[in-house]
Amino acid sequence: MNASKKKLLLVEDDPTLGYLLSEYLQMNGFEVVWAKTGALGLETLDQHLFDLAILDVSLPDMDGFRVASKIKENTAQLPFIFLTARALKVDVLKGFALGAVDYLKKPIDEEELVVRIKNLINRLPQEQEATAQERVLQLGKYTLNKETQELSIDEYTQKLTNRELDLLVYLIQHKNELCTHKAILLKLWGANDYFNKKSLNVFVSHLRKYLQEDPSLSIENIHRKGFILKEEA
Repeated sequence: MNASKKKLLLVEDDPTLGYLLSEYLQMNGFEVVWAKTGALGLETLDQHLFDLAILDVSLPDMDGFRVASKIKENTAQLPFIFLTARALKVDVLKGFALGAVDYLKKPIDEEELVVRIKNLINRLPQEQEATAQERVLQLGKYTLNKETQELSIDEYTQKLTNRELDLLVYLIQHKNELCTHKAILLKLWGANDYFNKKSLNVFVSHLRKYLQEDPSLSIENIHRKGFILKEEA
């Protein structure tokens, strides 16, 4: 595992700690984007693809738990860890219940943080360990770059949101197969309910529009079951 290829989102409002952690992580080969509020962190997630998010629990606009909940809604596959001065067992349990892969208490030992991050990344699913070449997928006449979140055909390039990217990658991985509503929602949204299903339909509509330049591609709606991404030979 080459840490230099790993991109981290650091959400920390303390200017001193944020600067120190950002610099130390970069010195150890990571690419780091530092956001000083929860809102900026979530906005950054819509613009970049990350391998891991590091979240401070106490933020000025929303706490790290709420940021984590939004990550689970919009970028279900992104692992995250918490940094916090809260030592209460109930907070630690809440963090893990939200899906955190680690929970570190302040003051932070920078060396320990780096070791933990490297160990966590080593355990990431195969998809997140993909090489740069594997992060570029071909779909009909389109090229999908997962690193830059760009879908391209000829001179046209469409920037995808995190949710659009996750959904399209999932459909490509199951091309010409039925992808049930339940399977998609549980995999990407983490919950199979009415409101998430409505959201899924919206994102499928977006992808249909993006893929319309290649007539060999279609996303078919199978009534009350799910969708099939079809590519005609």
